Amino acid sequence: MPNNLEASIDIAASPEKVWSVLADLRRMPEFSPTTWKVIALGGVRVGTFTINVNKDGWRVWPTSSRIVAFEPNKTVAFRMNENRTVWRYELTATANGTHLVETRTVDPKGIPAPVRAVVSAALGTEEQFEAALVSGMQETLARVKTAAER
Repeated sequence: MPNNLEASIDIAASPEKVWSVLADLRRMPEFSPTTWKVIALGGVRVGTFTINVNKDGWRVWPTSSRIVAFEPNKTVAFRMNENRTVWRYELTATANGTHLVETRTVDPKGIPAPVRAVVSAALGTEEQFEAALVSGMQETLARVKTAAER
């Protein structure tokens, strides 16, 4: 059974500054090691449909999502259409800036069996895949931190 995943980081910048980095979805390829492109179809808000192109080494694959939460300076979340997971960024003001948390939450129904089979065939075991996701989340947050602290 796939697990919920989480990574977090403290950033020496205001939530508004961190938000300005995260809310520009065109910049996601700068931060995420597996995101090649994000195209928001329409304005960025709850309900917006996105087309995403992902990469891992020589493997490239498309995904799509719908923005399910968009609260400026606080949260943005996407529900992936293919596997029903929700990717969320939560910003919390701290005395020194912002605490940023990235999560991947698995739908209570789980990830569809055909998607799990493709992941296993193309990207390794579920454990390997999730370890790579957590590593990618940590890298993403570190890159957001660098951009926001500039």
